[in-house]
Amino acid sequence: SAVQEKQLTTCADNITALEIEGSFDDCQAIVKTAFLDSDLTARYNFTSANSINVARWLPQQLYYFFAMQQWTEKFPPVVSVPSGNVGNICAGLLARQTGLGLGHFIAACNANDTVSKYLQTGEEPDKKSVPTLSNAMDVAKPSNLVRMKLLFKNDFNALTENLSGETVTDESTQETMKAVYEKYNYVLDPHAAVAYFALDKYLQDHPTEKGIILETAHPVKFPDSVAEAIGKAVPLPERMQAIMLKEKRSVVLAADYEAFKGFMMVK
Repeated sequence: SAVQEKQLTTCADNITALEIEGSFDDCQAIVKTAFLDSDLTARYNFTSANSINVARWLPQQLYYFFAMQQWTEKFPPVVSVPSGNVGNICAGLLARQTGLGLGHFIAACNANDTVSKYLQTGEEPDKKSVPTLSNAMDVAKPSNLVRMKLLFKNDFNALTENLSGETVTDESTQETMKAVYEKYNYVLDPHAAVAYFALDKYLQDHPTEKGIILETAHPVKFPDSVAEAIGKAVPLPERMQAIMLKEKRSVVLAADYEAFKGFMMVK
């Protein structure tokens, strides 16, 4: 969204934003290739701030501990996690394996449903990502799916006993944001709405259980879809008002590794 774009392109002078003419998967493929490029690694000490790097999602286990501090039931909760690159849900599954009292997990996906399709069929679909309202989950080739499998020693039956997947359309996402706002006066962002829909559907088939969802972003990051769902705009926080007034600065590159490498070699 325009808000997210401003957050990434109005940073300090020592930060350069590269704007790739492609999808998240294109960007991630470029980054992974760069990590293995000896010409670039001789010049730069690369690291990744997204969940390619386990150091991104290992601390996310704390979300689940914080949630369990608030859990008052005597039985473990079903946990519905908005899932794109699958780092967050890996953190939750690892927290459970190390002793945290969590129940069944749901990988809640949008139309980019590689994970939910894999959990349903045992096969990873070969597909390209498509844009959705929950754009942080627009990932067709999730980096952490292999790690999720390894948590269960590549035993598909063990994995699916503990984890199921759900695909949620943009229409259902929008309807969920509207329904939750009207019933609870709470504004979900589109990603949390995907998780809420998936949990609600699961609990309809398991009425004796209860669960939690993971909220992932302030709804103000998605002003158009949220306003359409709830019928009014979400006020911009004061800090965001200042960011929106700043000038965008980015370098546009083709979704091509050589274009990226060329930029980095002359920088």
